Amino acid sequence: MSERSKDLEGIVQLPIFPLPVILLPEENLPLHIFEARYRTMVADALSSDRLFGINFLDTELTSNERPDVGAVGCVAEIRDVTVLPNERSNIFVKGLLRYRIVEVVEADKPYLAARVEFFEDPQENKDAAKGVAEEVFVLFDRVARAAFKLSGDRRQYESVSQDDPEKLSFLVMAAFNIDNKLKYDLLKTTDTSDRLIKLRDILVAVTPNIEEHSELLDVSRKNGHSKKPIDLE
Repeated sequence: MSERSKDLEGIVQLPIFPLPVILLPEENLPLHIFEARYRTMVADALSSDRLFGINFLDTELTSNERPDVGAVGCVAEIRDVTVLPNERSNIFVKGLLRYRIVEVVEADKPYLAARVEFFEDPQENKDAAKGVAEEVFVLFDRVARAAFKLSGDRRQYESVSQDDPEKLSFLVMAAFNIDNKLKYDLLKTTDTSDRLIKLRDILVAVTPNIEEHSELLDVSRKNGHSKKPIDLE
């Protein structure tokens, strides 16, 4: 059992916030809270454990905000709150752990609530994924370094750890604008290797292009300094 699971031990019910976004474990997400029911939800969370669940709402397919039994979501922990006029607020949450909806609960609240069961990838799956995790780590490190160079950021580059293949997979997912259907499928699976293999294939496709762009930009910046012509032939 991970530290995240231990922290959530004993929690069986969560407020549910259906959104057209998919929150991942380890992902940071800013949210603007303006609807009265979700202002109440945030206030209730802040007065207790600061937790609620985010379930993906595909607004292109349905307007029904009530998640199905078995739907997968992610626990959001409120890390920061900025109060705005008219009782609105900006909050900053961090994804903690995945869950499945067991039952939508009828409660005396304006927002949804559900009984949930938490889950992670089994340890044996994580252990079996160490080989592909190494590949993904190397590719993602190359992409991150290239993107860092493209941004022109002068701070020291921060890498990620490959010690936990499951955590690595979610950090990589959070860094890319992945199609929501694929992202949700990857969120649901408990096969660490399968998730990492799909991410490896994406990284193999995008890494050379991002590195090429970063090198061209680096050349152009140096040229701007030296005022020498650039030979792109």
